[in-house]
Amino acid sequence: MESEGVSLPLLFHKHPMMPWSDLRRGDCCGLYVSQSDGYYCKICNFFVHKKCRDEICEYIDHPYHPDHTLHLRHIEGINTLCDLCDRRILFLSYRCDMCNFDLNLRCVKYTPPEVIDNVKKHHHKLTLLKKRTEFDCCAKCGKAGRGYPYKCDDCDVAFHVDCVWHPEAAELKHPTEVNHSYHSLHPLKLLTGEPPEYSDGKCRLCGREVDKELFYHCSSCNFTLDMPCVLNPPQKSIVDLKAHDHQLTLLPRLDSFTCNACGLEGDRSPYACFHCGFMIHQDCLGLPRVININRHDHRVSRTSVLGVVNSTCGVCRKKVDWTYGGFSCQRCTGYVVHSKCATRYDVWNGKELEGVPEEEEDTKPYVVIDDNTIQHFSHEEHYLRLHRNGILYEENTRCSACTHPIGLKSCYGCTDCDFFLHKKCAECPTRKWHVLHNERLTLFTNKELHVFTCHACFRWSNGFMYKHKSMKLDVLCGSVFEPFVHPSHPHHPLYFLPTEKRGICNGCNFAERHVLRCIEGDCGFVVCFKCATLPQVVKHRVDDHPLSLCYREELAIGKYWCDICERETNPKNWFYTCKNQLASLHTRCVLGYYAEFMPKSVVKLYDKPYEVVLNKSVTRPFCSQCKCRCMYPINLKLLGTSETYLCSIDCAYLLLLKL
Repeated sequence: MESEGVSLPLLFHKHPMMPWSDLRRGDCCGLYVSQSDGYYCKICNFFVHKKCRDEICEYIDHPYHPDHTLHLRHIEGINTLCDLCDRRILFLSYRCDMCNFDLNLRCVKYTPPEVIDNVKKHHHKLTLLKKRTEFDCCAKCGKAGRGYPYKCDDCDVAFHVDCVWHPEAAELKHPTEVNHSYHSLHPLKLLTGEPPEYSDGKCRLCGREVDKELFYHCSSCNFTLDMPCVLNPPQKSIVDLKAHDHQLTLLPRLDSFTCNACGLEGDRSPYACFHCGFMIHQDCLGLPRVININRHDHRVSRTSVLGVVNSTCGVCRKKVDWTYGGFSCQRCTGYVVHSKCATRYDVWNGKELEGVPEEEEDTKPYVVIDDNTIQHFSHEEHYLRLHRNGILYEENTRCSACTHPIGLKSCYGCTDCDFFLHKKCAECPTRKWHVLHNERLTLFTNKELHVFTCHACFRWSNGFMYKHKSMKLDVLCGSVFEPFVHPSHPHHPLYFLPTEKRGICNGCNFAERHVLRCIEGDCGFVVCFKCATLPQVVKHRVDDHPLSLCYREELAIGKYWCDICERETNPKNWFYTCKNQLASLHTRCVLGYYAEFMPKSVVKLYDKPYEVVLNKSVTRPFCSQCKCRCMYPINLKLLGTSETYLCSIDCAYLLLLKL
C-alpha cells in the first residue's frame, strides 16, 4: 500500500518515507511481524515497522553498556557490526563514540537474556558475557567469533548470540507447528538455521531463499515456506482481467513451466487457467499495461500474445518468442520488448500510464526563420546563420554546446556576437530519453557555466548538459542513441545492454561500466562512452595538419613515441596520428583534461575560481602543482594571480590540499 511520501524526523532517516504495508523483514528490528504496517524509503530500499518507528528514541541507556548513553545514528556505506550479535548494521545503529560500541535496533528492542537454558545446540545453561572477546563458536557456523558470546562454564565453550537465541521465536512466540492451507497433509514445523541438505532452500510458493533464522518445513514432503508466505499466503484463486480473461488458480507444485506473460521458464507454483492452459509467474500478475522505457520515444503496451513478428527485444537484443506476451509499440511496427526487460529498474521508471493521456510535446530546439537561418532556444536574442563548411580549426571558435572547436563541420553562427553551435549540436532535442536513465532528460544551456561531471564518460565540462535531478550528461554522451554506429566498427551497430556487466573498451583497454557493444555473433567489440565520443579530427600545435583518430592498429615493427609527452605509445589503444601516419599521439595528450571547458570562461573547481585559457603561447607556463611545463591545449589559471596555472584535474585537487 503506497501513498504520498512523508518526511520523518531527521534523527531517523534523511529521505522522505511513505506509508507502506509489506510482509518483509523490517530493517529496523530485523524481524518479521504478522502485522507489518510501516514506512518505506524507495531511495535506500529501507523498510521500518510503524511500531518500531514510534518507539525509537534519539538516546537510550542499555544494560549491556551501562557506563555511557548510546545515541542513534544513520549508517551510510560503513561496514559496522553489532557488538552484541555480530550482525552487519545496514541503516540504524545506537552508538557510543567513546567506546566504539554499536548496537543494532533488534538487540535494543529484543535484548538477549543474561541466561538461557534448554538450548537445542547445547545441554547446559549458557550465560551471556558482558565483555567483548574473541572466541571459537561451538555451533560451527563458519563466522568469525568476536563480540559478546554466550558461554558454558561447565564445558568452556562459547556461541554467537544468534546461534543459540532467536528473538523471533523467543519474543514473538511463533508457533512451533502450523497447519497451512497449501499443505494440508502434514503440519509444518518451525526451523532455524540452515535448511535441510535435501531441500533447495527456497520457499515453495514464492521461490525466494528462505531466511535461515526462521522458516517452516515438512520433512516428509520436502515442503518449505518462508515467513511472509506463512503469515500472508497468496490467494488460491484470483480474477484479474489485466492479467488474464479467466479465473486463475495457484498450483503449489514443483513443476517446470513457461510463463505466458513474460516467456521465461518457471520451476514452481504458477497461477494457471484450467480453461485455456494459460500459466503465469506470481510476480508477473502485477505487470503494468502501458509504460515508457528509456530507449524508445513512444509508449509501449503489454499484450498477451505479441503475434507473428521476427524481432529482437529492444533492451537485451535477444530473440523474442512471439507466441508469448510482451510489450510492443503501437506506432513502430516490429518494436517489441520482453516483459522482464521492459520492467527492469534501470529501464522503466515504475509509472503505470494506462488511462493517462499522452501529450505531444514540442522538443524542437529552434524555430526555422528561412533555409539558412534559425532562432535557437539557447540564443533567442539573435538569429543564427548556417555555415556549411565550418570554420577551419580556429581554437577560439568553439561550439557553445559541446565546447569543441568548430573545425570543418557545418555550424550555425551568430552574426552579432561570438556564439556558435555545431549543426548537430543545434539539432539536439530539448527533452529526450536516454539508455542510462529511466526518466526523460532536459537540455540545459548552462549559461552560468557551472562545472559538472558527465555520468557516462566522467569528463568535466561546462557546456550544455542533459539533466534530470542528479543525472547529468554532456551533449555528446547525451546524443548517443541506439543503434549507434561508430567509424571504428562501421559494419555492425552498437547497443547498450543493461543485462551485461562491465566490458573492456577496445579504445582505451579499461574495464568500464557504461559501454556500447556489438551483438553480432562472437564479434565482442566494446567501446566506452568516452572513446565513442572522441572527436575524429582535431588540430594540435604539434603538427601543421589535422590529426585523425586511429583505431587500435598494429603499426610497423618498432617502438612509437608520443611527440607531446615523449613517452611510448601502445598502438593497441586508439591514438591520434598525422597525415603521413608517422606519429602516434596519446588521446589524452592531444585533448588534455579540460577539452570540455570553454576558453575565456571562468569555472569554479573545489571552491576556487579559475579562468580557462588556451595554451598557445611560445613559452608554455609551468603548472603550479606538478612543476612541469603545461603540455595540454587548455589550462586553468587561478583568478587574481599571474602565474598560478594548473594542467589537470588532479593538480587542481592537490593544490587545494595545500591551500
